[in-house]
Amino acid sequence: MRVRSTKNPKKETLVALYKQMKTFRVFEEKIAELYTKGHIGGFCHLYIGQEAVVSGITHNMMQQDSCITSYRDHSHMLAFGASMESVMAELCGRETGCSKGKGGSMHMYKRDRNFFGGNGIVGAQVSLGTGLAFAHKYKKDNGVSVVYFGDGAANQGQVYESFNMASLWELPVVYVLEDNKYAMGTSVARSTLDGSLEKRGEPFYMKTIISDGMDIIDVLEKSKEAIDYSRSESKPVLLCVNTYRYRGHSMSDPATYRTKDEVSEMKKLDPVDCLYNILVDDYGVQDSDLHEIEKDIVSQVSEAENIVLSASEPDVGSLMQDIYSF
Repeated sequence: MRVRSTKNPKKETLVALYKQMKTFRVFEEKIAELYTKGHIGGFCHLYIGQEAVVSGITHNMMQQDSCITSYRDHSHMLAFGASMESVMAELCGRETGCSKGKGGSMHMYKRDRNFFGGNGIVGAQVSLGTGLAFAHKYKKDNGVSVVYFGDGAANQGQVYESFNMASLWELPVVYVLEDNKYAMGTSVARSTLDGSLEKRGEPFYMKTIISDGMDIIDVLEKSKEAIDYSRSESKPVLLCVNTYRYRGHSMSDPATYRTKDEVSEMKKLDPVDCLYNILVDDYGVQDSDLHEIEKDIVSQVSEAENIVLSASEPDVGSLMQDIYSF
């Protein structure tokens, strides 16, 4: 049984978060459609089911903070203000994409908002994010580095080298462990001795906070605690977020390692639907208002699709451009 937080965010805050989460959901569903139709090539990892995580955490970040994540990065780009067109165009390999159509699904960046990407190597972003935290401390800019990684990456050695550095040097970093249960296809119960990742920070004396990643209100509350602590104390925090992805690891994964009944049960905790019910039942928001929000989002996504599919692919002559930045 889910225990509801005693804290009640403002209605305006939750409506804005609902709109954002619904945008992530509709956008990713469209991406799945475009991939199936052959408009997107290569790898493509969807965020469907995990929307509350990035929405709640980003809400508590400040302008000077930095962020880095894995290859499951489309929603992060949208959360940091990238347009639907620029993200969709990148996925479709068009020159109007945020990385000029040459990075694809796993390599998206938004430098003006200190979002340092999508990274294709499992666990690599944890080391890079630790370096970002060192930069915040060196510059004394009061910034915090927010670093996302999954339960699969939690078994990478460089993660714990990074934990050790962050604790030793007292770096302002929040390590967000998005435990969506299956890594690439192996459950945490099979890959981890005690079936839990919540103790991974203990050897490094890291403060650990556990959050229900299917509950936007809990994510808001717990991520604020984590970010505020890391900022004020200049110390690392491990924020363990229990979440669930409804699709396979990537678009090429049929997810046969779990049962349909399990997925059906988890969909009863759908973060988007649950927030919808909270707004209607607890805040008096009208169904018609929320339906209007969804209708507007669907229209925006469709418009983005039309624009993107008419855009040009990168010129072959630009292949070696933008490889390095000096």
